[in-house]
Amino acid sequence: MSNSSAGPSSAPDHDHDSPQPNPVPRASSVPLHPLGYTVGFVYSAEMMSHFSPTGHPETPHRISSIYNALTANHHISKMKWIPIRPVKREEALLVHSEDHWDKVQAIKDMTDQEMANSADYYEQLSLYIMQGTTRAALLSCGGVIEACLAVARGELQKTFAIVRPPGHHAEPDEHMGFCFFNNVAVATRVIQQLTPIKKILILDWDVHHGPISFKGNGTQRAFNDDPSVLYISLHRYEQGTFYPCGFDAAEGDDLGECHVSPAGYAHMTHMLTGLAGGRMVVALEGGYNLDSISRSALAVTSVLLGEAPQLLPPMVAGEEATETVFLVAREQSKYWKSVNPKACEPREGLEEISFSIPEILKAHRQHYLYTQHDMMQIPLLTSELEKRFSTQISCTADIFENKTMVVFLHEFGNLRIQLQSSATLNVEMERSYLLDFSKELLTWVKKEHFSLLDANLFPKPAPNSSRTKASEDFGREILIYLWDNYIQLSGASNVILIGHGPGSRPIMDLLERRTTSVMKSVKAVIQIIGHSSVPVTPRYIDDLAEWYRKNSFVVLPSTHSVLTPTLKPKDLRRHGELIPIDESQVVKLIHRALPGIAEFINQQLGKRPTLS
Repeated sequence: MSNSSAGPSSAPDHDHDSPQPNPVPRASSVPLHPLGYTVGFVYSAEMMSHFSPTGHPETPHRISSIYNALTANHHISKMKWIPIRPVKREEALLVHSEDHWDKVQAIKDMTDQEMANSADYYEQLSLYIMQGTTRAALLSCGGVIEACLAVARGELQKTFAIVRPPGHHAEPDEHMGFCFFNNVAVATRVIQQLTPIKKILILDWDVHHGPISFKGNGTQRAFNDDPSVLYISLHRYEQGTFYPCGFDAAEGDDLGECHVSPAGYAHMTHMLTGLAGGRMVVALEGGYNLDSISRSALAVTSVLLGEAPQLLPPMVAGEEATETVFLVAREQSKYWKSVNPKACEPREGLEEISFSIPEILKAHRQHYLYTQHDMMQIPLLTSELEKRFSTQISCTADIFENKTMVVFLHEFGNLRIQLQSSATLNVEMERSYLLDFSKELLTWVKKEHFSLLDANLFPKPAPNSSRTKASEDFGREILIYLWDNYIQLSGASNVILIGHGPGSRPIMDLLERRTTSVMKSVKAVIQIIGHSSVPVTPRYIDDLAEWYRKNSFVVLPSTHSVLTPTLKPKDLRRHGELIPIDESQVVKLIHRALPGIAEFINQQLGKRPTLS
């Protein structure tokens, strides 16, 4: 991920560091001082100067395909470009021997004949060389150093180094396995020398670890006797015989022959973001199927930018996998008191009586609504909807008589959007958040003498179905059904639509499909947006866009990506009021936002607020 300072061809064609002042007058919804970037990237086309004329899996297009994928999906514009530079000799010598440094430097001065004569030697090390090899290797290592320093110095929260050649197989005194300098190991030592950060975790999810004859992986060797660095490697073991690095475990990679999906990489990234205060550097190592690494890198970058990982279907671990986890836990428990092998012991016959954490949280909240507030369950039209959403749609008893109805759409229990990281899950805390807010919402509704229709749009898993509708398709179908069969048939002339997280998208679909009746009875449209989603607006239909602007209220974290300097003010002006709040967790965000939401609703209804 290294964008070079070596010339125009090496740097992106846009300036990430100095946004130009905007001559357009600032809208009231635009922050006075736009926040800067929290995620950065390193990339340079100059690293493509290392290539094999006869073809090789470690091709220059590995980094260009990733950069192009991130650009096409508008991720690059949300990230700060970090200039690249070559690794310095004194930096490399923190890990490598002087002889090793000299060997890599000598490559650039070799004649074509000398390279041809040494081809067999380098082939035995799983390497190829050419005149551009030294420069690319220096930049690759220097790029990872700069990505790490940007995070360690507090300039950015997360970075992605799109670099090549890879580095983690390089030993302190030998280059091998497509690698010349051990990029991550060198960057780790530089951080420890130049910043206050001394304890560092390195997770290598590359599928390779290195053959026994090479004494193991290079990064591991660099820190074997160093308690300040915790090195974890996830790789194919096969009794130490498997040796084909990063994304080479990706589905479709011919060398790795594993099947980790882009969603799998996204979930692993999401788990890691809860560690070290969210400070994280992703450095490209392996991965040799261009389509696989591009899609995997895109999924990882999406999580770095705050999006929730894609929902995974129900999965059951195979017998070999569960046995492996148990054996690893048993071995690691000798060194880690927190590892309990008993908890990892393979068990049979529990599937029918086990429940997921999201289902437990949802059921607990619905039970609370029913027992403490006499809310009634609304039946659904089809067996499919009943199977996926039974007990998740509730209403107060006065839904057909009350003149003002609040419709609250959400996915409470969906931990992918509620947590900054799945590694930070505290079930009791999540239960407390859900019940506390539910109590606060219902207290407000009762004080205002409103009715409430509460719809949890996070579907139950469908283990027997390999192909199911997307969650947003279900949400659209349910809200249209509720509008046609309950809301429109009720006595409510004032309808308030509140969407929390993914619950906002079905509201826009309703506005587009039932425009006339919506504009007649809906008085306010409210979105509470976390980092995993962006504020949405209806498509332009007659007067709908202007109606929406006058009746909309959007709450989002003050660090949300839509508030970065790259956002055009006209994009924000499509919303009525946009309220940034200094809170990153979406469940807590709605607690903080409720007083402002109540005030806006009462303004729309011409009432004085009663929320204390």
